[in-house]
Order: sequence, then C-alpha cells, then structure tokens
Amino acid sequence: MLLAVWPVVLVAGCGSAGERSADVRRAVGRFENAVGQGDAAGMCAALAPGTAQELESSQKSRCVKIIGDEAVPAGGQIRSVDVYGHQARAVLDRDTLFLSQFPGGWKVVAVGCTPQPGKPYECAVKGG
Repeated sequence: MLLAVWPVVLVAGCGSAGERSADVRRAVGRFENAVGQGDAAGMCAALAPGTAQELESSQKSRCVKIIGDEAVPAGGQIRSVDVYGHQARAVLDRDTLFLSQFPGGWKVVAVGCTPQPGKPYECAVKGG
C-alpha cells in the first residue's frame, strides 16, 4: 500500500516545487525591475524584513537611502533557480540572489553575491 501512495506524493511534490520556482522567478523579476528603474523603494520592498533591518542598523540610515547609495547593478537574465523548502537561490547572468519564503511571498535575503572557491558566497547586501 505504501508503494502505491509514494508516486502520488512525488508527483504532488514536483508540482509544488515548480510553483515555488515560478514564484521565486517572479520575486526576482520584481527586484530586478526595481533595480533597472532605480526604484529604491521597490528594491527595499522586495527585501526580506531582516535584510532591510540589517541594512538600516549597520548603516544608521533608512533602507531607501542605503540601497540607493549601494548602486546595486542589474543582474541580467535568470539562468537557474534552486528551491530548497523555504529557501531559494537564483543565478542570474551577473549576480546571484538568495531568497526566503514569507507569508506574503518570496523576499530577497541577499543580493550582489559572488561565489568564493571553498567558502560561502560573498554578498554586498545581506540580512543578519
């Protein structure tokens, strides 16, 4: 009986993973659109609450001022998205973003991330 149920669980899991991947792509698109338009308020709205708070706390200023000053470069087209539960990584042409799922949707946790051989990514903007 367990074997008969297992394929149904796998199929259902794949569908939800595809939906989550599409949701991540939309969240990255919103962030990238804000970057392309120089919309600091839009970029801050796309950030995870902890990331925005970390920026404001470390820089002693408002998110919209800081992120505007950071000159976050456009990442380009999305090359791949990996979703792991409530966490995701989006690899773009010129950037890598990390996201987390919140009740209101996917939010950017880190941006401006570059891989470091044998070490974690180094990110220009990240939450604590």
